[in-house]
Amino acid sequence: MIKKYVYGKPFETDAVIANVECAEEKPALGEVDTKDGFLFTYTLFPKDVVYGLGEASRGINKRGYCYVSSCADEPNHTEDKRALYAAHNFIVVAGEKNFGIFVDYPAKLTFDIGYTRMDTMTVSCEEANLYLYVIEGDTPYDIVKQFRKIIGKSYIPPKFAFGFGQSRWGYRTKDDFRKVAEEHRKYNIPLDMIYMDIDYMDSFKDFTLHKENFSDFSGFVQEMKDQHVRLVPIIDAGVKVEKDYDVYEEGVKNRYFCQCEDGSDFTAAVWPGYTHFPDVLNPEARKWFGDHYKFLIDQGIEGFWNDMNEPAIFYSREGMAQLKELMKKYLEMGEERMDFFELKDAMLKVADSPKDYASFYHQTEAGRIRHDKVHNLFGYNMTRAAGEAFERIEPDKRILMFSRSSYIGMHRYGGIWTGDNKSWWSHILLELKMMPSLNMCGFLYAGADVGGFGADTTRDLVLRWTALGVFTPLFRNHSAMGTRRQECYQFENPEDFAHVVQVRYRLIPYLYSEYMKAAISDDMYFKPLAFVYPEDSFAAQVEDQLMIGNEIMIAPVYTQNALGRYVYLPEEMKFVKFMPDGTICEEVLDAGHHYVEVALNEVPLFIRKGKTIPLAQAAQSVAALDTKNLEMLGYEGAEYVLYEDDGIHKDYENPANLRTLRN
Repeated sequence: MIKKYVYGKPFETDAVIANVECAEEKPALGEVDTKDGFLFTYTLFPKDVVYGLGEASRGINKRGYCYVSSCADEPNHTEDKRALYAAHNFIVVAGEKNFGIFVDYPAKLTFDIGYTRMDTMTVSCEEANLYLYVIEGDTPYDIVKQFRKIIGKSYIPPKFAFGFGQSRWGYRTKDDFRKVAEEHRKYNIPLDMIYMDIDYMDSFKDFTLHKENFSDFSGFVQEMKDQHVRLVPIIDAGVKVEKDYDVYEEGVKNRYFCQCEDGSDFTAAVWPGYTHFPDVLNPEARKWFGDHYKFLIDQGIEGFWNDMNEPAIFYSREGMAQLKELMKKYLEMGEERMDFFELKDAMLKVADSPKDYASFYHQTEAGRIRHDKVHNLFGYNMTRAAGEAFERIEPDKRILMFSRSSYIGMHRYGGIWTGDNKSWWSHILLELKMMPSLNMCGFLYAGADVGGFGADTTRDLVLRWTALGVFTPLFRNHSAMGTRRQECYQFENPEDFAHVVQVRYRLIPYLYSEYMKAAISDDMYFKPLAFVYPEDSFAAQVEDQLMIGNEIMIAPVYTQNALGRYVYLPEEMKFVKFMPDGTICEEVLDAGHHYVEVALNEVPLFIRKGKTIPLAQAAQSVAALDTKNLEMLGYEGAEYVLYEDDGIHKDYENPANLRTLRN
């Protein structure tokens, strides 16, 4: 049962697309106070578990900390970070009472979940202009499925997007990309995508190509496709201020950029230097920006990733002017009187300044509105611009799209990656905990940068992380310029990496099938154990194991120098290890606690009692997979319903896409 409550004059975010009638009475769960903004208060019972919030730090159970929905360019994903790149304002309380709330509010929103007081949850914001949805159900899983029904179907990528992708900030020339493809094929490491970071552009300008390095780009795209490799370019949010640059000139002429209060185009620096931001909340400007993706699609590109779309601001003219004044003051005073900490703080606050976000405006269907009032919608609508354009440009074809910043609703247009993580062991576990929370909010096509984006990685970390990436729909190794090279072939014994990635390709018939079933039926691909075993009190405490689909459980190793790990089995399961010699080790384990050994070059999973899954032979690309001759792995006599389509078009609910396999 879902009830909708209206407070003030909400901005229409289009996060919810189903018609939910407004309730006249007050919410029966919790207390709402709108005297000074908006405040929802609920007293937590001792054993209550709180799920949700999508991309957020800490655990699957969000109880015990304070989280802020305010999309931020935040590369340091540590436990103390309250805001990351996304704003996913949906939570589920499970325990004494089961209910969910979605606060449809596009500005800064705070979830204090037992932080100020351990027994109290508060949700608050400065202005009471929002929709509050309260969802009641028998179980948290039921509540999630109800919520998913009202926010619309999850994005479905092309099937090649379930292959392995390699990326690094710093690939600059055709030969850089050729080298990546050649090395993967040389060592039999499967590969379907190579990502193009900002260096492929002309001076970091959107929808341009570096003239010397990427002449005859369409020919190069086809050259890669002939090897079953897709190039996937990045698109940034800022449009460079430069005379005779057509995107800039068009945006200025047609008033398609965000504007200051005086009507001038807002200017801030990002990678290209000074830029303007397309006003993607303006339907006309959104269409204009989206149509520019055609420039690359016409040259054979079939996928993109949107970045810097919180939007990230390195500095503005106003912020830099204030910093210069402060430095001038200290130069006049003399170094001995300099307040180093004031100067340091001033320099750090130049980027992503709240003053900057409050200084420009959007022209929306509801009229002019200041950016900070709708800040969390920018990344969502940038990706929406692309998704809507794809429907015009290639209406019958799926195009890969994922984004860094997002809000609920964007899940209909693309997936997400979890941003600029680090080569830290703790970030393997952080990804594991984020995945089901993202699924709750509709984001099924998701994953983190395998091996870590920032900092120097290690061979064992990349191997362990790749073994988790085997199961995430978005499976990409990505790293920053200046860090240790971490392509799989950079380490000794690359055959170990080849084996682990090959396991992904063996599992694609199952993983793709479960993804498609979840997307079509508004279900989850990743689930916490407690969603599948609600009567098992211990399952709710397990945060480092996940259910995938209806047949398997994963329990990755995420600590350095570990030879294995402890696992909890809520029921009898078959413990499976894919061995580096190509064999599969199987062992039936009873319900309960077990220590399992897992070497660096092994991939473990658990198959539920009475279940079976399909396996293909390893291949070097998704296109080369033989899905007609599959073997079955699991319990004898079990059946599995396989979903399989052409991976390109949108005939999702054709009964011919389903066939039953028996072990």
